[in-house]
Amino acid sequence: MSKFEQGMYQGAANYQALTPLSLLERARDVYADQIAVIDGERRFTWKQYTERCFQLARALIHAGVKKEDTVSFFVTNRPAMLEAQFGVPLSGGVINTLNIRLDVNTVAYILQHSESKIIVVEDQFIELIREAVKLSEREIQIIQVLDDAAKADLRAAEIDYETFIAQAPELIEVHFPENEMNAIALSYTSGTTGKPKGVIYHHRGAYLNALGTVIYTGFNQVARPVYLWTLPVFHCNGWCHVWALTAVGGTHVCLRKVVAEDIYTLIQEHGVTHFSGAPAVLATLAENKPEHWQQPDREITVCCAGAPPPFSVLKQTEKLGFKVLHVYGMTEQHSVNTVCEHQPDWKTLSEDERLHKMCRQGVITTVGGRLKVADHQTGEPVPKDGMTMGEIMFQGNLGMKGYLKNPEATTEAFASDWYHSGDLAVWHADGYIEIKDRLKDIIISGGENISSIEVEEALLTHPAVHEVAVVAVPDEKWGEVPCAIVQLHPEYIQTTREELFAHSKKILAGYKTPKHIFFEDVERTSTGKLQKFKLRQHVIELLSGN
Repeated sequence: MSKFEQGMYQGAANYQALTPLSLLERARDVYADQIAVIDGERRFTWKQYTERCFQLARALIHAGVKKEDTVSFFVTNRPAMLEAQFGVPLSGGVINTLNIRLDVNTVAYILQHSESKIIVVEDQFIELIREAVKLSEREIQIIQVLDDAAKADLRAAEIDYETFIAQAPELIEVHFPENEMNAIALSYTSGTTGKPKGVIYHHRGAYLNALGTVIYTGFNQVARPVYLWTLPVFHCNGWCHVWALTAVGGTHVCLRKVVAEDIYTLIQEHGVTHFSGAPAVLATLAENKPEHWQQPDREITVCCAGAPPPFSVLKQTEKLGFKVLHVYGMTEQHSVNTVCEHQPDWKTLSEDERLHKMCRQGVITTVGGRLKVADHQTGEPVPKDGMTMGEIMFQGNLGMKGYLKNPEATTEAFASDWYHSGDLAVWHADGYIEIKDRLKDIIISGGENISSIEVEEALLTHPAVHEVAVVAVPDEKWGEVPCAIVQLHPEYIQTTREELFAHSKKILAGYKTPKHIFFEDVERTSTGKLQKFKLRQHVIELLSGN
């Protein structure tokens, strides 16, 4: 035995499981009377917010939630959604936040696959959830978050959220993880290769990424960070931002829907210092700047993820007084894993050169571990020449536990002890990465992943469609959008684009429907395969009129 091991101690005095739950009680004690949450006219201090989180935990335990039971939330950016990030894991349960834009069949699948025990739903979505629960064929308790309790539509066995947490017995003890690799959250991918996959987060990764978020956002560089929730909390548990803001006792400003007028109003009313979102959010703000807008005394930091924002949008955004920080990550890595850190010498570059550097995906975050851009087959790193493409791979503490009930996909994702992102990038001499393409034909529109296969399958259900191929094309507002090349059956050549647009909207969520449709033959190789990179270039030329 080593001299550094002999007679040493390891126990509660010097070792505890890492978990973001440990941040909550500290925030209550240190920032007790400071405002934690702003939601319209409602205000909760850190003391009140903490108590509501504990009330939720106790109520869930009282309702029968046991260790690693799934508790789902179908709620916009409201206090209940923020409380869920602590309340559910404190009950011992695993939080599953659902994308509110999903269709009823996908929601039903997730409820069934996750074995959800309870679902908390905002009242505006209640009919969809009732139908989804029915389709899931599971006994799931429904709890409603109400706007107006006097007009509540509550059926038997349903209860409103405020009543649910208020009746929680005070003597119930909450749970902290025994093992930092215990599950804390379950997030579903967008089903880019078929059914959505359930990504399991662990307490260790959630804690570390929360602290990493404090560093890359600069939450700790302002006296009182005020975070506006333009980013949906259902996205990767709000990119771990709920937990991160708790570490510094900042203020959450709730926003249920991205509306430019509301964003500008809330920024000025509450002194917002940070917000996040896809390039579409920046485009919306640039297009709808109010006449009275004046640049703030201190730049507002905007974390932007997804397809790089167009230069025109970046220029307009900077003139608004916003500092854009491009970040990159994925559900399987507890959200953000790289950040495009600005370098001092970029100020000496021309505007276009500087903006191009800002649009890269950047370098690994402080807590991100290791990154490489490597040959997909051999795993050998590619040269840092800014030209050779390889797959982005990660190693470290932010990797998911795995995919729920899918060991084959888990093994494939972690082949050779690296997480394989599926994204193709080049590696620049300064160590910054820049995504160029995708191994799989994922379309990222407004921060949402869209499966080209899913869109193709929807269009193929129309009797007029003989063949179809869907690819991503650039879009000023959304980053990229689906574009379909459709080959019609000869007897249906009178079919219009409008008919196909309407048909797809009946089947797909609105953001998944194709935004452009071209009628022509779908060409395949001699082996029957589609060469989507060629199709993508072809339709881009069609859109540009060349």
